[in-house]
Amino acid sequence: MKYKDYYKVLGVERNASADDIRKAYRKLAHKYHPDVSKETGAKEKFQEVGEAYDTLKNPEKRAAYDQLGRYQPGQDFQPPPDWGRQFGDTHFSFDDLDLADLFAGLSGGRRAHARGGRFPIPGEDYEVAAQITLEQAAHGAELDINLSVPEYDEHGVPRRVPRTFKARIAKGASEGQRLRLPGKGGKGCNGGRDGDLYLNVKLLAHPRFRPSGHDLYIDLPLAPWEAVLGATVEVPTLDGAVRLKVPAGTRAGQQLRLARRGLPRPREGEGDLYAVVQIVLPAELNEHERALFKQLADGSKFNPRSHLEREVAHASRAH
Repeated sequence: MKYKDYYKVLGVERNASADDIRKAYRKLAHKYHPDVSKETGAKEKFQEVGEAYDTLKNPEKRAAYDQLGRYQPGQDFQPPPDWGRQFGDTHFSFDDLDLADLFAGLSGGRRAHARGGRFPIPGEDYEVAAQITLEQAAHGAELDINLSVPEYDEHGVPRRVPRTFKARIAKGASEGQRLRLPGKGGKGCNGGRDGDLYLNVKLLAHPRFRPSGHDLYIDLPLAPWEAVLGATVEVPTLDGAVRLKVPAGTRAGQQLRLARRGLPRPREGEGDLYAVVQIVLPAELNEHERALFKQLADGSKFNPRSHLEREVAHASRAH
């Protein structure tokens, strides 16, 4: 039997917590998922990661695995004496098993089914990215999910089959949220329950709004005189334009808050919309506009660089 270092496959220490193992698996499963990864050998790596997680996520399997000892990956080995009697079945023949067969057989895994196992076999869990727009996140959406998943025939032989079903995304979904669809994963065998499907929410880029949690940000261009004198302007939101009062003396980069105009929070109201001020100069000036700016320049005592001039003067005196 060839040894496989499941801890190394997941990139965790041997004393890693169950939560660390789960996080490592989710990260690697997303990275190597055949439906999203373009890396060479992603399918094989995805299967290897799944095999390691299937063993280490189960406390009994993990304890049995740890009792095998440590070897170099790919090294031939035999389980310690009485290992099969302690953890498995006295009828195990280790000569015709690989490590995945061995641990699948401990609790009726897929390969045990292929060999005529008699235990209930739960279906596999799957994770896919669910890409939605900000409008769908704000109002909810129904998505068509198309998957190509492995299923097992009556002889335990796997084959990939297409599956399509609808998934309801409730309003208030946010970036990185993980939604569980019970029973939408792999089919169970021998009376085992069907697996679950997990949707990892990914918000598509929006031409105007930038999400941060349930808050939204939008750039708000203002003319210099609007920023100086104040103004009332229209600001787009996901539910249509609203009027915003810009106070006199508004500065570039200032964030003007529109309460409860962001994305909805499940059972907690809505986030806010922040308009980020940008002062925009006219691309071209007519003679009258140029004269007005010249009049302002001649009559104003405002010096935006006064602090720099003070620093220069102080440095000169110091030398």
